[in-house]
Amino acid sequence: MAGGTSTGRVIHLARPNRPVLVADSLGELVGPDHGGVQLPQRLMWNPNRRFDLGDPDLLLWMYENVLREAIRRDELRQWINGRVLARVWPQLNLPRPVRQAWETRHPRLRPAA
Repeated sequence: MAGGTSTGRVIHLARPNRPVLVADSLGELVGPDHGGVQLPQRLMWNPNRRFDLGDPDLLLWMYENVLREAIRRDELRQWINGRVLARVWPQLNLPRPVRQAWETRHPRLRPAA
């Protein structure tokens, strides 16, 4: 769901009352691109918060959670890698507003016409 502001800017919501956080550039996203990581509980409420980035399904699951739950830019920078994000973007299962917000800011993520 998206709403407008008095400036005419569209705000995409990750969930009710939570705007989607989008990085200014994919290049600033310098998170890990391999190995094992453990997300903080704030980003992943499941007791098993450890992800092997070599497992494609776990990598997608981790990215989906971070993109939905991040509220600070440093969280995006720490956990998301811009090159990996661009590669896996078509496979991510994201709420429509999250996908729209990221594709609006980063047109290269949009599917080819």
